[in-house]
Amino acid sequence: MGEELLYLTFAAIISALIFDFVNGFHDAANAIATVVGSRILRPLHAVTISAITNFVGPFIFGTAVAATIGQGIIKPEFATTEVIFAGLVGAIVWNLITWYIGLPSSSSHALIGGLIGSALVSGGIQTVVFAGTIKTIIFMVISPTMGFLTAFFLVILLLLIFKKKRAQLVNRIFGKLQICSSIFFSLTHGANDGQKTMGVITALLIAGGLLQSDEFTVPIWVIFSAALALGLGTFFGGWRIVKTMAFKLTDLKPYQGFCAETGGGVILAMMAWLGIPVSTTHAISGAIMGVGTSRRLSAVRWGIGRKIIYAWIITIPASAVIAALTFILFDFISR
Repeated sequence: MGEELLYLTFAAIISALIFDFVNGFHDAANAIATVVGSRILRPLHAVTISAITNFVGPFIFGTAVAATIGQGIIKPEFATTEVIFAGLVGAIVWNLITWYIGLPSSSSHALIGGLIGSALVSGGIQTVVFAGTIKTIIFMVISPTMGFLTAFFLVILLLLIFKKKRAQLVNRIFGKLQICSSIFFSLTHGANDGQKTMGVITALLIAGGLLQSDEFTVPIWVIFSAALALGLGTFFGGWRIVKTMAFKLTDLKPYQGFCAETGGGVILAMMAWLGIPVSTTHAISGAIMGVGTSRRLSAVRWGIGRKIIYAWIITIPASAVIAALTFILFDFISR
């Protein structure tokens, strides 16, 4: 292995961990928005709990999503260190742009778009694994829809069960339960999002000749470092996006926050076990819209919702363009 490739691989791994950290503070809103929005926990308490559970999540739910990201988006033979490095830069830059303007876009799709963009410039259309890419795009629609419906019907069920109970009692009960649902959602968030970086780092190790490619096995130190980076990023938090998700999209009562977190968490847990990389942002945004709609359509501020959906649509192409330009720049400098 050449010294230049070794340094490049090391730099790309550092970039992957930076992406994971940015993913954590960008997606802190996903994990804590509802428990903050319903005023059950103070932001600092919520984000501390979330950081710890985001760290633990990948150790519970396995690494099936990591394998999908590492092998199921671009073909392994085209997943060079340069391609992955440029893809990471595209994802990081797009995440920072959307974080700055307070828009809850998907870090997962930013990463996928970045990898596709750099791979296309490197080797053309043949580099893309269409089955994995199409599955990702399909679940870009399915995951928020499932989150919406699960949370919506869960709210309806709880309203039927507790319709004769005093509001104060219901709020007290679900104030405590929402802490549990927040922990559950943070665990599934860590499992789904943490695995994406694990898959990228494992692919980098294989591309750099530091790991055998016979089986796509994620080393323990990769699981630990990616989980730690995500947890730290969550702790330092993306408060601009928290404000959008927690207060601007709809007003949340404790039982509604419980339903949103439980609905979103169930979707993420299912996808983590199945190895399907979905967006935690999409799942929780859909769930929050679902609980708002259960009260009345006007309870959701659909203008904010439309902006979030626009961000979902443009994330993959935007990060792909940034990654493609980055790869071209890398190629120009290396000549």
